[in-house]
Amino acid sequence: MTTESTADELLPLSGLQHFLFCRRQWALIHVERQWQENVLTAEGRILHKRVDDPYFTETRKGIILARAVPVASYQLGLSGVCDVVELTEATEGVKLPGRVGLFQPAPVEYKRGKPKLESSDEAQLCAQAMCLEEMLATAIPTGYLYYGQTRRRVAVPLTQALRDLVRQAAQEMHGYFKRGYTPRVKPFKGCRSCSLADVCLPHLQEKVIPASNYIQQQIEGA
Repeated sequence: MTTESTADELLPLSGLQHFLFCRRQWALIHVERQWQENVLTAEGRILHKRVDDPYFTETRKGIILARAVPVASYQLGLSGVCDVVELTEATEGVKLPGRVGLFQPAPVEYKRGKPKLESSDEAQLCAQAMCLEEMLATAIPTGYLYYGQTRRRVAVPLTQALRDLVRQAAQEMHGYFKRGYTPRVKPFKGCRSCSLADVCLPHLQEKVIPASNYIQQQIEGA
């Protein structure tokens, strides 16, 4: 974002993953306010419910775990909740109330499936880290993704390329939202598992032609 957003202008950070997966899906959910749940989204919701306890903090092997941490970035214009923020004692980092020393924060995001070929999960995680960096005035080099299907945790370097992707996507999201615009997209294999397939009707989009083209066809066929 070129200018900072106000609190009322913040968009859901969770929408970043939708946006990078399919811009039309994001617009149907966040611009047109339509949502349908399928088995994939239900499983993801249940997994997050198990993780998210906004009043629970614990320490494991010297690492502090804070769950359901609210975050926001007025530069990106995004707000959301980190599933878990790990705080590890380090030589550089942030101070914590009632604790001695400095701690390095790192967001941990839980996903129901397995690692994806595209970078939507990594971008969502990076956006969480960028929110934490803005809030805590610190640098976060790494975050973590935990996948329920593989039961594996993956370290994600928060590179400059990933940060640029987040900034560009956030800017586009705000542009679409302000215009109230829902883009058309070409159907792809991800449409089969999309919870909004019955609302989006992706295959019908290919058959829709602009009104001007329709009129021209009628004139030429007369």
